[in-house]
Amino acid sequence: MATAATDPLTAIREICLALPETSERLSHGSPTFFIQEKKTFCTFHNDHHDDGRVAVWCPAPPGAQEQMVEAEPERFFRPPYVGHRGWIGVRLDVDPDWDEMAGIIDEAFRLVAPKTVLKLLDD
Repeated sequence: MATAATDPLTAIREICLALPETSERLSHGSPTFFIQEKKTFCTFHNDHHDDGRVAVWCPAPPGAQEQMVEAEPERFFRPPYVGHRGWIGVRLDVDPDWDEMAGIIDEAFRLVAPKTVLKLLDD
């Protein structure tokens, strides 16, 4: 797994592309990860519109965004554009826990992936 010395984008890429039927391409100028070339499950941002953060945005289960932001506002935030849909922003420039990050991305993947792809993951 990634270490503290790891480049954040390299670490996110490693986590996301290890999941079945995933790909990466730029979307709105940011590295974005897709399932079956269609469904977004993670976007990497480095200083998005000068916000000063290195972070990922990904879908979260209902209520998780509010709980995470309230519990650790220095690490989690409500991202613009997708925050109203329950997505969570996770800062990677504040000593990331890469095992936790892998879990957050896995959960985001499971929220978006079709059943056929989930079967590949669980087999």
